[in-house]
Amino acid sequence: MARKFLYIVAALIVLVIAALLAYRLWGMEMIRAVMVPREAFAPLQPLPANTYDDPKMWIARPDIARDNPALWTPAGVKDAPAAQKTAVFFIHPTSYITALGDAHWNMRLDDRDSLSTARRFVKEQASAFNAAGTIWAPRYRQANYGAFLTGKPEGQKAIGAAYRDVSQAFAAFLKANPDGPVILAAHSQGSLHLMRLMRDQVAGKPLAKRIVAAYAVGWPLSVEADLPAMGLPACAKRDQARCVLSWQSYAEPADPSAIVTLFDAHKGLTGKPRKGTHMLCTNPLTGTQNGSAPASANRGTLQSREDDKPALLVAAAVPARCAANGFLLIGEPVDMGPFTLPGNNYHVYDYNLFWADVREDARARLAAFLK
Repeated sequence: MARKFLYIVAALIVLVIAALLAYRLWGMEMIRAVMVPREAFAPLQPLPANTYDDPKMWIARPDIARDNPALWTPAGVKDAPAAQKTAVFFIHPTSYITALGDAHWNMRLDDRDSLSTARRFVKEQASAFNAAGTIWAPRYRQANYGAFLTGKPEGQKAIGAAYRDVSQAFAAFLKANPDGPVILAAHSQGSLHLMRLMRDQVAGKPLAKRIVAAYAVGWPLSVEADLPAMGLPACAKRDQARCVLSWQSYAEPADPSAIVTLFDAHKGLTGKPRKGTHMLCTNPLTGTQNGSAPASANRGTLQSREDDKPALLVAAAVPARCAANGFLLIGEPVDMGPFTLPGNNYHVYDYNLFWADVREDARARLAAFLK
């Protein structure tokens, strides 16, 4: 009996090792197989013109006093959320991640699970900006995670539909904030939409003079093929305003081949190919383009691994250096939680890793803008 039990344990160990090896070798292929929606794409009807006049269509905005995740700060942060210094428009990343038969190309607005996850992203990411101004974070019919894993035209249609909602929300934001400084910030899918917003509504427009900074984090941004169409230059130093920041975080050894493939496959906002161009890498520890900084320079990494325990802000947790290929490297892997992606990709934690430095960066750029 004991020998039979050992055989079973050994077989299970072999299966686990085989599964881990398969995930390591074919991780993205396995993810694509289950995450890309199988249904036919059905065009979304435009939202009514006044949709974003309703506070219920926002995860965060200044008149939401109760249960506003953007007002949160971790323990130990002494500076309270700011009064009206600047208006912050934040586009949350993909929270609609469903597989196989349950997957639609775009999230339904009544999807409670996806909204709950989006609220957590606003809490842990957008909150970094609440010392600089008041945060507006819209709900929108985001594209499914699987839309970014396929070359099918349905994927681009789903992304385009999500962008139309974001653009409509941005128009309502500008109507409510007709003057004064503006910070634009986003992550992942949100940053893709932010880049397009800047091309369509910032570049060459009077609004460009009001932009304190634009944080297009967690999406590959080409210095040559995207940035010229966005209307603002890359941030070269921390005391610079009216500029763009972007980074994508990886531990070492890093394998960003999946992102490189995505980057190379599409033309930039200028219409020029991205392949062969440079990705913008801002070092969030220094506020400069490229460069390197030790862990001791990190003002605070947001650790929120366990839902039942308060999030902690841990200083000097990770270093940061921009590699020649445009990715931000954080040294050896660190335990941030269960959502590290294949290739040591810390995409989900792009803001968390540098939460306190993003907070300081926004304040420094606002001070430079006001001067």
